[in-house]
Amino acid sequence: MRAQSHRSCNGMTINTLVLCSLLIYSTALTVPVKIPHGLSKSSSNASPRCMVTTNNDNDIDIENLGLTPQLATMTKAFSSIPDEKMRYKQLLYMANQLKPMDPRLMVPENKVPGCLSTVFVDCVATEKKGEDGAADEIVLDYIGESDGLLTKGLVALLVRGLSGCTPEQIEKVNPEFINAAKISQSLTPGRNNGFLNMLKVMKQKAAAVNSVGVDEAIVDEEQEVEIITSFEQIEDKPMYNEIMNRLINVLKPNKIELVDISQKSYESHFNLIIVVAAFENLPIEKRKQIIFLVLGDIMEKIQDLEIKAMSPDEV
Repeated sequence: MRAQSHRSCNGMTINTLVLCSLLIYSTALTVPVKIPHGLSKSSSNASPRCMVTTNNDNDIDIENLGLTPQLATMTKAFSSIPDEKMRYKQLLYMANQLKPMDPRLMVPENKVPGCLSTVFVDCVATEKKGEDGAADEIVLDYIGESDGLLTKGLVALLVRGLSGCTPEQIEKVNPEFINAAKISQSLTPGRNNGFLNMLKVMKQKAAAVNSVGVDEAIVDEEQEVEIITSFEQIEDKPMYNEIMNRLINVLKPNKIELVDISQKSYESHFNLIIVVAAFENLPIEKRKQIIFLVLGDIMEKIQDLEIKAMSPDEV
């Protein structure tokens, strides 16, 4: 990484080279940052005024974009990187640093519409006790995922920039910061629209938490991702018990029903109804292949398994 950085800076002045090095190794970009659950009001005003010039020669005052402290820091850092390819590589790096999202949260309710790649985002609300007599406040921590690497980098940017902030702080964020950071230079119109949709969905989730409160939001979240984790074993039904055990432990279903319809043979024919969040957008045959793969050698011991495999939105 270091050798590549030096090569990309050939021909620059000493001051530009130093600035480039500082940006590449700054904690705002390349070092994972532990984002606090709460931010004091004073911290939101701590950033000095910073003007940047976009590709269209428009001056943008970052301080007037309503950015969170972390988002303002990253916007300034990105805007100071002199090379578009370096900004692109930085987004790819951030994509690789993004914490994996629990597959159980990749449900239709968390899917961002209008993106070229598949994108999921969600948030967890925490109530922070006010200091020095101040009122308690709700802060949010976001999680996200995308199957496109560059899009995932944009998700990582928003996740890091908005986490630890209140719904009010998040609502104030002006999407124009993507131009101020000069990241838009690396985006096609389709990806730029996708980015705007990501921010919009994240704001909507923040507003929803703000309107119902932390307790109700947590209850709703638990209901959305409710999964089956255990079942009641049946004595003298080893095949039934093994099938249920494997499917529940591996696929984490929202619903599962297994019925032994064997007549002449013992535990040879079954009907299976199973609902799994990960089945969304998968064709029926692909879902069955996954089930057969999970059951493995069990399929050699039974004669027939009728399967009805669904995603939650198909129930």
